[in-house]
Amino acid sequence: MDFEPPQRLVRALGESYGDAAADWLARLPALTGEALTSTGRELTVDRVVAPGGRSGLVLLVTCPDGTPAALKIVPPGAAPGLERAALAHWNGWGAVRLLDDGPGALLLERLHPEVSLRSLPEAKALLEAAGTVRRLWVEPPTGHGFETVTERTARQAEPMRARAAADPGLEPLVSAARAARDELTGSSTELLLLHGNFRQSKVLAGERAPWLAVGPEPLVGERAYDLARLVRDRVEDLIASPAGPASARRRIKKLADALDVDRERLHGWTLFRAVESGTRALAAGRRQEGELTLEFAGWL
Repeated sequence: MDFEPPQRLVRALGESYGDAAADWLARLPALTGEALTSTGRELTVDRVVAPGGRSGLVLLVTCPDGTPAALKIVPPGAAPGLERAALAHWNGWGAVRLLDDGPGALLLERLHPEVSLRSLPEAKALLEAAGTVRRLWVEPPTGHGFETVTERTARQAEPMRARAAADPGLEPLVSAARAARDELTGSSTELLLLHGNFRQSKVLAGERAPWLAVGPEPLVGERAYDLARLVRDRVEDLIASPAGPASARRRIKKLADALDVDRERLHGWTLFRAVESGTRALAAGRRQEGELTLEFAGWL
């Protein structure tokens, strides 16, 4: 099958996997052809979803019985097995339903990829997001292979330190974020299955349910970690508003109260995740994104 992968995917994989991404992208047409039959169904491609996501190629397909579906093809580094395990455990509860799978591919129920919570006014979007993420916080399966919040954030903390060493102006924020992380991981007791990358654009409109989560990067830990990325959604709007800092603090309060999460823990994880994302964006050359995210972090 010949096609051009979406440029957003090409850029994101290049940042994450370097030369290995180029090799996988070169093999993507062949991998796609295999995936269309390896799920045990002869699938007909309707179109490639563009701009699509940043972790894998998504195609809208039709099953032999006429059922519309979505086929997601991801590189090994994106841990498709963990996404598969999380979706299977949720079994459609708050998340897209896994219909079938093959090597490196997931066959999913079809949602509306162009309609995410970002299409709603902010207040409504946050309300629907809270209702969706609440459903995902369940006990993980026995014998699961998911990493913990402590393990994931330990991996992320070292590149942050290195970035601060290269740019001393970042040192105060990075030190504060790392200190928050150390305190939070040392006192956490929750071990629930988390989405891992939950934000408004990861919640799409569906037929079976109004809104369903997609694209998990699953791990286990406390709920406050999972909410932290949602706090800075639409950060460009917050930065452009003179009331941005107050709005950010209100979001923390509103989300913490709505989901019975400790405000201080949500504040701490919001700081850590914003600084981690901002420094990573700077390292990848996405300067505007990095500066906006770090300005947000500075408000906290």
